[in-house]
Amino acid sequence: MTPFGVRVRELRAVRGITLKKMAADMGLSSAYLSALEHGHRGRPGSGFVMQVCAYFDLIWDEAEELKQIARRSHPRVTVDTSGLSPKATELANLLAESIAELDEQTIDWILAEIRLRAGPLKGPPG
Repeated sequence: MTPFGVRVRELRAVRGITLKKMAADMGLSSAYLSALEHGHRGRPGSGFVMQVCAYFDLIWDEAEELKQIARRSHPRVTVDTSGLSPKATELANLLAESIAELDEQTIDWILAEIRLRAGPLKGPPG
């Protein structure tokens, strides 16, 4: 599941909306919406994210939060380390090799450290 999928599922649960109903209301297939929630589709486009914001009546901070989450929800990530230090390349490769074996506590720690040191991440446009 992607961070975007988790958030959409949370929004549906709070409002008591099934995946099937949301898909029908938005003119989508249930299979497509399910695939998007579970990370079997790429990052949601900005137009779709805005549709979801409108569907759930999200404004201001909530809408911006969903946009940020969507930007970080591509299930297949490419990291370009050309021009960076050898250590940056090593880090990217080590993470790619070991991420499947990391437990949630370790992932939380890594995320917290990166956020602390890098500040708010912008992510790609979208």
